Amino acid sequence: MKPVPIPGSRTKDPAPAADPGGGPALPESSATRMAKRIFPLVWPPLAIYAVTAALHLALLSAMAGPDGPGLRERLLSWDGKLYVDIAANGYPDGYSYAADGSLTGNNLAFFPLYPLLIRVVHTLTGLDHETAGIVAAHLALIAALIVAQSLFTRLYGRRTAVIAVVLLAGAQPMAVSFLMSYSESLFLALAAGTLLAAHRRAWLTAGTLALLTGLTRPAAAAVVAALAVAVALELLRERRWRARPLAALALACAGTPLYLWWVGARVGDMDAWFTIQEAGWGTHWDNGAAFLDFLRESFAHGEGWVPVSTAVLLLGLVCATVIAWRRDAWPPLLVHGTGILVLTLCQSNYSHSKLRLLVPGLLFLVPAARALARARPGTAVLALTAATAFGCWYGAHMLTIWRYAI
Repeated sequence: MKPVPIPGSRTKDPAPAADPGGGPALPESSATRMAKRIFPLVWPPLAIYAVTAALHLALLSAMAGPDGPGLRERLLSWDGKLYVDIAANGYPDGYSYAADGSLTGNNLAFFPLYPLLIRVVHTLTGLDHETAGIVAAHLALIAALIVAQSLFTRLYGRRTAVIAVVLLAGAQPMAVSFLMSYSESLFLALAAGTLLAAHRRAWLTAGTLALLTGLTRPAAAAVVAALAVAVALELLRERRWRARPLAALALACAGTPLYLWWVGARVGDMDAWFTIQEAGWGTHWDNGAAFLDFLRESFAHGEGWVPVSTAVLLLGLVCATVIAWRRDAWPPLLVHGTGILVLTLCQSNYSHSKLRLLVPGLLFLVPAARALARARPGTAVLALTAATAFGCWYGAHMLTIWRYAI
């Protein structure tokens, strides 16, 4: 019969069991115990990363063809080159102008944390900046998948979490951008880390990660809003003011404004970042007008399947987000995912880039992941295989066949 512990007392651990040789078994070292705890947390994300990255890169290499840019160049294309340029040469001192004197965009539009990570990888490894940019993205993706699985496991259980990570890394149509010299993977790692820390009530960690997220992409506003909801829920639960949650929220609110202020001070115009965005990319808040125009144009006169498929996939993500709003969903995750969706669809940026901008959203993966977790194993494996094959192929097509920016 097991002894009943007395409240407030501590019971002794049982003596080590004897080994088959007759002597007592040696106690496990702390390193062994830690490895046993960590291994189940990291091996599924690492395996998922290895398989999905191999498939992404294999399809991208095969579809690139012998005459076009190679695999490395594809992973550094479009904004990837600009991030690498910032890491190697720093930011410009002010506005940039075209030959006719008109204002154009420049690298001040891009937030600094990912270029800083590239520079750190370059310094530590001796790799050139271009290769360091790709390596930095892959390292951030590995961290992001580990953190995302931990978050989903706490919210929905291990089976749903593993399925969600497969959808995240492989099945999303533009998941290939996680492997490129883009900030998406770093943003995902920091945003998921913020949510995980908030769910664990590690408030100062959550606030620090949210601050760093704000130095990665302006969509960190959704992360700050999610943390604000988590803090509000904590204060309501405790029914008193607490310093750490409030300090976390103050930290979270500092990241993006700090960079916007720095750009304004550097240029001599406090609206400089917004001016550069508008001049270079035509990006401004329009309450979704450009997105609605894109839908109408795509369904009525869309030339080729890419505009139509982009419109259909974006609508699918909207529907998945609506479905995710259910009673047992964690409110900060709802706010984060919905915020990413609203910030992406309600700005006038390039419509074919919106699928890439949405890949760190997390929330819209939940309905499919939970449905597949309830399905038979064979059905789930078949569905995940098909979805991952499509997602990897779609991303490769957009980088090799599609002629415009992603």
